[in-house]
Amino acid sequence: MSTASDNYAGVWDTRIGFGQRPALISIDFMKAYTTDGADLYAPGVVDALPQAARALAAARDAGVPVIHTNIRYQPGRFLDGGVWVKKAPVMKAMVAGNPLAEFCDEVIPRDDELVITKQYASAFFGTSLAATLTALGVDTLVLVGCSTSGCIRASAVDGLQHGFRVMVLRDGVGDRHPAPHEANLFDINGKYGDVIDTADFLEHLKQAGTTP
Repeated sequence: MSTASDNYAGVWDTRIGFGQRPALISIDFMKAYTTDGADLYAPGVVDALPQAARALAAARDAGVPVIHTNIRYQPGRFLDGGVWVKKAPVMKAMVAGNPLAEFCDEVIPRDDELVITKQYASAFFGTSLAATLTALGVDTLVLVGCSTSGCIRASAVDGLQHGFRVMVLRDGVGDRHPAPHEANLFDINGKYGDVIDTADFLEHLKQAGTTP
C-alpha cells in the first residue's frame, strides 16, 4: 500500500505560492487554548505561540495588514451559537468577561489592528472579512492560530473559495493532539493552500523588499 504522500503525488500537491499583497490573519489565539486545566487547553497551541508571535512582529514591521479573530457568544441561551454550541458546548466559555476568552498576551492586537468577532469556525462565515481583504487589495492570506483541525482548516477552505491564496504556517498553528494537527495540515496542503514554515514567510518578506 502506498503512503499518503505517494498517493497524493502529482494529483494533490500543486504549490500556489504568494501573490502580490499578503495579510496575516491571527485566528482565535485565546487563553482558553493555552491555560493548563482549561477544557479547551491545547498543548499544540502553546507550542505555536512563539512562532506566531514572530510572524506577527515581522508582518507589522513589513507593513503587512494584520487582522485578528476571536469568538464571542451572548451568554444565557447562546442563540448566536446555533447548533455549533450544541455540538461543542465547550465553546460556551467564549463570553465577555471570562478571562479564558481574552487574547493571549504574546499576540494581543494593537489598537490600530482590526479584530473580527465570529461565532463559527471559519473566519469568513457571517463576517466582513472577505470584503475587508478585497478593499485592502489583499490576494494572499497567511494563517496562524488555532485550532488546526477546526478554525484554521475552515478558514483555509473558505479563503480559497473566496479567491485568496492561502498560506498556513505549520509552526504557527496548533491543536490539542498531534494527529488531527498533522492530518489537517496534510489535507490543507494538498487541496486548499500551501503549508509553509514561519521562516519561509519571513524569507518572502525579505525577498519582497522588507527585512523584518
